[in-house]
Amino acid sequence: MIGLISATAAGASARDRLATAWPDRTRVYDGPVREAVERAFAECDQLVCFLATGATVRLLAPLLADKSTDPGVVCVDEAGRYAVSLLGGHTGGANSLATEVGSTLSATPVITTATDATGIPGLDTLGLPFEGAVATVTRAMLDGAPVTLRADAVWPLPPLPPNVMAGGAGGAPTAPARPHVHSPTEPTAHAPQGVPTQSTPAGTVRPGAGLLVSDRVVPLGPADVVLRPPSLVVGVGASRGAGVDEVYGLVVDVLREAGLSALSVGELATVDAKADEPGIVGAAAELGVPVRTYPAGALASVDVPNPSDAPLAAVGTPSVAEAAALAAAGRGGELLVPKRKSSPHGRPAMATCAVVRRAPRGRLAVVGLGPGARDLVTPRAVAELRRASVLVGLDQYVDQIRDLLRPGTRVIESGLGSEEERARTAVAEARAGHAVALIGSGDAGVYAMASPALAEAADDIEVVGVPGVTAALAAAAILGAPLGHDHVSISLSDLHTPWEVIERRVRAAAEADIVVTFYNPRSRGRDWQLPKALALLAEHRTATTPVGVVRNASRPDGTSHLTTLARIDPTTVDMMTVVTVGNTATREIAGRMVTPRGYRWQSEGAR
Repeated sequence: MIGLISATAAGASARDRLATAWPDRTRVYDGPVREAVERAFAECDQLVCFLATGATVRLLAPLLADKSTDPGVVCVDEAGRYAVSLLGGHTGGANSLATEVGSTLSATPVITTATDATGIPGLDTLGLPFEGAVATVTRAMLDGAPVTLRADAVWPLPPLPPNVMAGGAGGAPTAPARPHVHSPTEPTAHAPQGVPTQSTPAGTVRPGAGLLVSDRVVPLGPADVVLRPPSLVVGVGASRGAGVDEVYGLVVDVLREAGLSALSVGELATVDAKADEPGIVGAAAELGVPVRTYPAGALASVDVPNPSDAPLAAVGTPSVAEAAALAAAGRGGELLVPKRKSSPHGRPAMATCAVVRRAPRGRLAVVGLGPGARDLVTPRAVAELRRASVLVGLDQYVDQIRDLLRPGTRVIESGLGSEEERARTAVAEARAGHAVALIGSGDAGVYAMASPALAEAADDIEVVGVPGVTAALAAAAILGAPLGHDHVSISLSDLHTPWEVIERRVRAAAEADIVVTFYNPRSRGRDWQLPKALALLAEHRTATTPVGVVRNASRPDGTSHLTTLARIDPTTVDMMTVVTVGNTATREIAGRMVTPRGYRWQSEGAR
């Protein structure tokens, strides 16, 4: 919940605008300002104070406890010009909130966090649990000092700056950089109770800064950080009535003895029959992870080293812990700890567990950049571009968004005609464990890179589609409302599709009286296809049917004009143009191309 506090009429007006825009996310705190701030600070996850920053600082100072638990606070000035991220920029989400408030109130977000200002990802914003000297390593990254990166496996991290250098796999990170003394105030992620965290010998000095990505418990130096990927799946089995302490205690003991971090446990896995077993549900809650369940028949088909008759008789599968962990880990899972039983004092064991390490899955985001204008690139697309450590794309598209990339992003670009090669490259980089963005113009799924990429991809990588504004939609917005009723897009390029197939589709659209947008209408080597397609449409539509011609839609050099089926000049059309041909109901109204939504709308409008 976001608490809203104001002191003046102007502040209350802006406050009420935000409350109206976010009715389910906000709560207005009235009354004396000091009391309102104190109540909101205690009750809310975030605050927006429509107050001066100095006054807000004085009000907040006595309330501050710990940066990991304090709410994020944003200040908005009386005129509503600025939304200042004041407290908890990362951990409290104030930086993101300031951006959201700015967008809603037309204010400028002010974010002073060093990593955000420089485009370097904050180690506490990666979505991974962490331990160690975050402030020290972040400072080294910002200062350009050497930081050694070591990882047990490649996980899809965002791009890191060039001074973060790979130092091999395994072990605690080291680097030949200046000495740095650990500050006891630097944050360490909280581990579940009873689970050991990393330790640093008091008073020791270690050269350089190190960043480790691992699920193992290893010694950390005073300038080291370990990121915990969700690499571990713990399979659990339990007899009816097994207590939380027994199940959770077994998991903790097994992880400790194996030298594994509980912060890397991604989920508990078990059989469907145990989905509501209190001991298992409670243990998952203690670890802060979900429970995934499988039918007994599915687990019975998993090959395990330690099958048993007891679970077969009880729930219908010879293995619960090992089989469930292996099933949840998926392809490439490695059984690190075979089935272990709990050791309660004075009574039979009621719980079992096994630990499997899942293979890293790379991430491929197929991103549509829109028709060309920067303000038509969606916020989601921008977020994916900044998340990707590897960018793959056509060189001219890369140039359009190069300034949006974080420092350290590896760019793989190529020219026209290399679509399949780019798709294969993007998938290969994702299979290597990286976070990859494959870019295309318009919507990447419309005559663009999504289909060749997904034809190459299997279920061994995560695939995310990011929609974009298509050329057809951008052109339609310029022309008026030509797509107000049923419409179809047809590419006239016969490089990959035989002309006979294209012609059959054009004839079908003509006979069905559907508005048609032609992509790839004409090039130097293909100058007869557009006239032929227009002639096919003319067999079913009048000569005065409106036709819109838009080139470079949304770009500074874009042009558009409205003509008719009889008067269109195909020689003015090229590969940067889309041509939209109306149906029998499409009209030119006040210089705009309009297709009515339906006969009811048309008849009502004629009254």
